[in-house]
Amino acid sequence: MAFDDERAKPNESGQEIDRLIQLLARLPGLGPRSARRAALHLIKRKDALMSPLASAINDAVEKVGECSTCGNIDTSNPCALCRDPRRDGSTIIVVEDVSDLWALERAAVMNNAKYHVLGGVLSPLDGIGPEDLSISQLVERVSSGAVSELVIAVNATVEGQTTAHYITDQLRGMEVNISRLAHGVPVGGELDYLDEGTLSAAMRARTKF
Repeated sequence: MAFDDERAKPNESGQEIDRLIQLLARLPGLGPRSARRAALHLIKRKDALMSPLASAINDAVEKVGECSTCGNIDTSNPCALCRDPRRDGSTIIVVEDVSDLWALERAAVMNNAKYHVLGGVLSPLDGIGPEDLSISQLVERVSSGAVSELVIAVNATVEGQTTAHYITDQLRGMEVNISRLAHGVPVGGELDYLDEGTLSAAMRARTKF
């Protein structure tokens, strides 16, 4: 019986490692093989890397949340960008996801404006409709009368352009200038993968929608 107990211990340990690998494999860009390599690297550097990472994740779970105004993620609500007095709330840049917001901030092409994160794009095939995005919140922000320009900075995909047209239709008749990124952004391209120079040129050459 003691022999059976000893054999059970490695199985229990293996289950924990498998769980770690399975969770890592859910991250973007990590498949099963990459997840196994990452898990092994973390385990080998348990004190130097794994423990600090676990602590950082716990802190993020407890302290990081979504901004109720723009949809950005931060440790405060409203987020630091919405509270920044140097930013002009009359100009709002509409993006699909927080990663796109970060990309534009890194490029520093319009860091005096505020943002609105949609949380995705319209995609009937995937069952994503207007009610699944923060479009109604955007319309409410614009209808307040404080917004004079809306820059639609969605990805140059079919779904992104469909979403842009839908937003434009929802804002029809309101006193707001609507522009979009110039075609320097390649069709099918995603903002998070573009270099700062391309983003900067596209933002400067934005056109009326």
